[in-house]
Amino acid sequence: QVQLVESGGGLVQAGGSLRLSCAASGSIYSINAMGWYRQAPGKQRELVAGITSGGSTNYADSVKGRFTISRDNAKNTVYLQMNSLKPEDTAVYYCYAVVRLVHYWGQGTQVTVSS
Repeated sequence: QVQLVESGGGLVQAGGSLRLSCAASGSIYSINAMGWYRQAPGKQRELVAGITSGGSTNYADSVKGRFTISRDNAKNTVYLQMNSLKPEDTAVYYCYAVVRLVHYWGQGTQVTVSS
């Protein structure tokens, strides 16, 4: 079992920045990958960014060049630095961790970008 606790969401103006954090606890030695999904009202959940245990990253096309995912293995924490935020980035952001093909989820954190 893996527990995930997110922090760092909030309200920001367009063009601003936020950094999300996700701290993992439990069976962290089994985590293969971590990352972030988001879900806007009336839309499906979509992958924002992911990072493997080896450090490989992937991003949604809509956030490339603006968002950066990173991890601190000593703190068992993954971060999402979000710059140049746009109103269309408004969503609930969910941290995930993959353990032997099973996805674990955080509780979600709201990000609201005003125009």
